[in-house]
Amino acid sequence: MSFCVSDASPLINLARVGHFDLLAAFYGQVVIPQAVYEEVVVRGEGREGSREVRNASWIKVQPPQDELAVRALATELGTGEAAAIILAQELSAPLLLIDEVRGRRVAQQLGLQVRGTLGILARARREGRIPSLREALDLLRVRGTWIDQELYEEVLRLVGE
Repeated sequence: MSFCVSDASPLINLARVGHFDLLAAFYGQVVIPQAVYEEVVVRGEGREGSREVRNASWIKVQPPQDELAVRALATELGTGEAAAIILAQELSAPLLLIDEVRGRRVAQQLGLQVRGTLGILARARREGRIPSLREALDLLRVRGTWIDQELYEEVLRLVGE
């Protein structure tokens, strides 16, 4: 895949567990809207993902053209999520990286393919790029990422852990 669009949470979560590099390996270029850059790098200064996003040469910051659509969607989602969804639509992105359930649902209703942090980590485990999905998920939880218990067990079952 030549590129994808990402919301903030997959960037933060993958940095949180030391697997930020999977994004470049899997997707080549990651395009993020300015709102996501602001959330992760500017307002998130000093937190997980900030340095990684700022220093990644393979991340391109591009604002969506339709600000009105972003503002309308931001009434029900976060600004970063809304901007990422609209940007993915505008670029006909093959994939949108997004974790939040409501944002994923809206993106899918708009015809976008979505994947989240757990899907990326599961792929990495299946391809042998990480030794243990359970370790990565447990580390996410320890570092503050909420993961539904049923989803946790299902993802581990899918990769045979």
